[in-house]
Amino acid sequence: MAPPLVLSLGDPSGIGPELIAAAWAGREACGLPPFFVAGGAGLLAAAARHAGIDVPIVCISDAGDAADAFNEGLPVLPLASHHDVKWQPGKPFTEGAALALASLEQACGLALSGAAAALVTGPVAKHALAGIGFGHPGQTEYLAHACGIAPQDAVMMLAGPTLRTIPLTVHCPLAEVPRLLTAELIHRRTAIAARALTRDFGIDSPRIALAGLNPHAGEGGKFGDEEKRIIAPAIARLRAEGFDVSGPHPADALFAARQRASYDVAVCMYHDQALIPLKALDFDAGVNVTLGLPIIRTSADHGTAFGIAGKGLADAGATIAAIRMAGECAARRLAEQKDL
Repeated sequence: MAPPLVLSLGDPSGIGPELIAAAWAGREACGLPPFFVAGGAGLLAAAARHAGIDVPIVCISDAGDAADAFNEGLPVLPLASHHDVKWQPGKPFTEGAALALASLEQACGLALSGAAAALVTGPVAKHALAGIGFGHPGQTEYLAHACGIAPQDAVMMLAGPTLRTIPLTVHCPLAEVPRLLTAELIHRRTAIAARALTRDFGIDSPRIALAGLNPHAGEGGKFGDEEKRIIAPAIARLRAEGFDVSGPHPADALFAARQRASYDVAVCMYHDQALIPLKALDFDAGVNVTLGLPIIRTSADHGTAFGIAGKGLADAGATIAAIRMAGECAARRLAEQKDL
């Protein structure tokens, strides 16, 4: 039997707590595997009550107790380093950010130790974390550091029912993208993605489409030479190594339904090139997956949404999808271990 999944709280003033409660309430209808939460028993109970969701909270003393407790209530493992905070929806505060970070740290440690089969992270406010000394651009970079992985080897993939995309450059100004793009970066991250799609998603020979950077993929150099100078050489190297890679494709046509049927993931050159089509098509079911880590990590592909926290407007679809995907990936890794 696989260990349970662990969820980190995210910022307690955002929509994370109410979505976790809603996910547990829908566990049977959605076929979710057992999971538990790192910290926040009191605020989770308050968020559930406010939302009118019947969610008993079961405090556990060990991750191994989560599976037995899961049908009785939402299992919560108290944090070793931080106390709970009062639930204040829509009103971020310093102690809440500290709790979010402590939850992330403990949940990551449990996944690394094998006590949890996978990690599902709640949405955080990057500015709030920075205010308490968090030195990473986001949770992905923190997890890479915690796992001993170079930041460039932690690959963000956005996955929904109809599309998977990967942004090669992420949280940087658009003006910096041409400078940051290199053939080595494209090769390295695409190869990591291909191997992860096989290992964790069961795709034996992933079909990977690379987008161009410029309009019309440069149109033969008329609108820029990055396609010829950077992207095409990386594609040639990947193909020589046996990867099923195509491109560079004009990004304005890459996400049409007919084109989407021709690949398993689209590798994009910058943040919005990857996230706009994913959110347009699969906003309420989009999952952020970090490829290349020794642990499985997923999260809902949305933010804290402070403006609607506690108002009964948040949709739990992406959180449920993230939990389900983490469980499916964990099951594949467990099966792989048994076959070795």
